Parts: sequence; structure tokens; C-alpha cells
Amino acid sequence: MKKASRLSFWESLIIMLVMFLILGTMMIKLKMTPQIPILLTFTLLLFYGKFRGFSWNELQDGIIDGVKPGIIPMIIFIMIGVLVAAWLMSGVIPTIMVYGLELLNARFFLFTVFVSCCLVGVIVGSSFTTISTLGIVFMGIGQVMGINVALTAGSIVSGALFGNNMSPLSGTTNLSTGIAGVRNVFDHIRTISHTALISAVVTAVIFLFAGHSGTNPNMSSVHHIINALESNFFVSPWMLIPIAVLILCAALQVPAIPTLLSGAITAIVMHIFIDHPSFSTISNQIMTGFKLNTSDKQINAIVSGGGVSSMLDSISLILCALTLGGVLLKLGVVDNLIGKLRDQVNTPGKLISASIISAIGVNFLVGEQYISIILPGTTFRKNFAEQGIEPQYLSRVLATGGADINALVPWGVSGIFIAGILGVSPLVFIPFAFYVWLNPLLTVIFGFIFGNRYKVAKNDDKKVVGNVSKQLD
Repeated sequence: MKKASRLSFWESLIIMLVMFLILGTMMIKLKMTPQIPILLTFTLLLFYGKFRGFSWNELQDGIIDGVKPGIIPMIIFIMIGVLVAAWLMSGVIPTIMVYGLELLNARFFLFTVFVSCCLVGVIVGSSFTTISTLGIVFMGIGQVMGINVALTAGSIVSGALFGNNMSPLSGTTNLSTGIAGVRNVFDHIRTISHTALISAVVTAVIFLFAGHSGTNPNMSSVHHIINALESNFFVSPWMLIPIAVLILCAALQVPAIPTLLSGAITAIVMHIFIDHPSFSTISNQIMTGFKLNTSDKQINAIVSGGGVSSMLDSISLILCALTLGGVLLKLGVVDNLIGKLRDQVNTPGKLISASIISAIGVNFLVGEQYISIILPGTTFRKNFAEQGIEPQYLSRVLATGGADINALVPWGVSGIFIAGILGVSPLVFIPFAFYVWLNPLLTVIFGFIFGNRYKVAKNDDKKVVGNVSKQLD
């Protein structure tokens, strides 16, 4: 049997370029669904690994290692499908939509969406939860008001990720803090706020003016939707109880899966007492999603969806992406590319740039936000210590280049999730997720301008704290 030899840097670079060429051509130019291009790339890479001397067992181990970090996120996806179906069938989402339509002003719609998602994101500590609850509501309201779906999605994603960055309950925030060796999560939040708040203010101003340039909604259509929702659902302040349960669980730092289940179960119990559906009906809707069946096709489309089956396409894509990422890791492609960057840094600005480029590169290569935090973090932690840079500046890099950027990767876990939940192509919302573009950019700029201020007299390479197994967002 041919013995595997380590791939060179140039070999790894060529593999990455060929991979991006295949994925870009098939997904963007030929507009193919991502699963097939990723599977083709995976197949070519798998046989190339065998050609280079890796055994089938080694490559299979790489696949297993690649998929492991995605198991909990995939279960969360299923729980979110259950939650959305439960909130639709019970009237939770229709209730929020009615109140939102009555209160929102179309000229300030995008600004309001962004600020609301920021606040909820901080409270619940999960961009996924914010997008799958408030995001769905705002997408529906935006369609009624005639707001551009790309701008609506961009404002939702921007607000949700800002909230995720600034929340002490966020899984990616705590993971970044632990990997970097920061002792207090609030030290990390205080540091990331330097760039995050500026990015958020600029984003808010953009959406404020973008809202002013929007078309005036047809208010008769808005009133028609409100009447239709009130006719088909029990609209009442009582239907906000499942939201309160969700927020309470988040405040008590209950993990994501039981939090989502608590919100869903509360809504289902209320639905049973109010509407008396059969258990078979509830079961079918949890599996296949809620489908409103009226003569009004517009209202049917707005308040239908959710269910376990609605998440299966996204889960299959995540499995394909993580499988590809696992093989790339096993072949050493990612380590080679990151290692080359690590050897070139000798100033704080260069180090921060190299770290964030590595996190972005891992995102595009592997498509998994936790790996894009863990790999660059463990790789560059020693460099930060050697230059005497406080660890919270590394955790800021990991949060922005790792967790945030994953939303901009069409085959990334976050990008896939957002597209599936909001019902838009990743290429539609990515250009308008302004906060997600600005925060990493400002992180790099601040690194070059203020890098020397990040140093302390002596900063030993701290032992990583935190439990990496708590990788929930």
C-alpha cells in the first residue's frame, strides 16, 4: 500500500483554488443546488487522498471527525422546525404579525427590524433562534408592506448576529472566549463592542435611509392581512406566553435544545386547550409543517411552513459540507494554509489580519462556524501570547471572522440555515447583511491602528478554559 505523504502548501493551495472554481462555476454560474457541486468536489478529493496514499479508513475517520461538530446544530435545526410549526399552528406567529402590522411604519421598517433583532439576539443569545422566530415574522410583514425581501433578510441577519456577538449567553461567544483563554466573557464582550457598536450604528443608519427609499405600502392590503389573520387564528396577548418561556429559558442559560422544546411544547399545549385539534393533526403538522388552507393564496403563503421536513434539505447540505470539510482536514489542507499565514506575522496588525483571514478561509473551506473558531484560535493563540497581546483581542477575531462570516458562506451552516428559514437564496441576503461585512473589516483596521495598545507587559500562553462541548448557538 502506498504510504500517505504530507501535502505541500502549494498542493493545498491548488486544491483550494480548484475546489472554489468547481463550486463557484456550478453554484453561481450554472445555478445548481449546492449538494451536487459539494458532493462532486468531495468525490474528487476523496480519490485524490487515496491516490496520495491515505487509506480508506483514514479518509472515513476524517469524514466522521468532520461531521461530529455539526450533530448538535443539526438537532437544533430539527427543533427549530418543530418550534416554527408549533408557533404557526397555535397562533403565536400570527399574533406577533398582527401586532407588528398595526404598529410598524413602513418608512422605518428596516430600521425597526434591525434594532428589534439586535435586542432579541442579546436576550436569547442565539442568532438561529432570533432568525427562526422574529425573522419569519418580519419577512411576512415585509412582504405585506412591499419591502424588498433582500433588504428585509439583510436587516434580520445583521441584527441577529450583532445580538449574538453581544450576548453572554451566546454559544459562539463563549466558545471564542474559551478557545482564546479569556477568563471573563464580559472582557470579550467589552472588547468586541469597540467594533460591533460602530458597525451596528452604521448598519442602522443604512437601513434607516434604505427604508425611506422604499415604496409606500398598500394599507388596504395590510388591513386585509390583519383581518385574515384574526379570522383564522386566536390572536391574543396570551399567545405571547411561549415567547416569554423562550426568553426565560435563555435568561436561565438553559441549553438551546431544551429551550426550543420548551417554547414549542408551551405553544402546543395552548393550541390543544384553545382549538382542540386531534393528536394526529398536531403530529402531522410537526412533521410536515403547518399549512393554512384558505381561498387567499397570499395569506396561505405567509403563515405556512415549519416542520421537521422543512429542515431536511438544509441538514443534507450541512452533512455534505461537513463531509467535505472533514476530508480537507484529514488531508492537512487547512493546516497547511493556516500554518503558512502563521509564519508570516510579526506585528499585531499582521497577526490579527492573518488570524481573521484564516477564520474566513476555514469558513469557506469547511463551512462550519465552530471549526472556524477552534482551528485559528488554537493555531494563533501562541502568537498572540508571544507578542504580548491580550487574549480578548483574539476572541474578537474568532467571533467576527469565525461565527459572523459563516452567515456569508452559501454552503456554510449559518448560510444554509438562514436561506432555509427565511426562504431566500444566500446570494440574495448576503450583499445586504451590512453588519456582517463591517465588523470583521473594522476588526482588521483597528488591529493595524491600535494594535500596539493591545499589548500587556507579559502575557503567557494561557491554558484554554471553557468547555468546547458547549458549542451551541
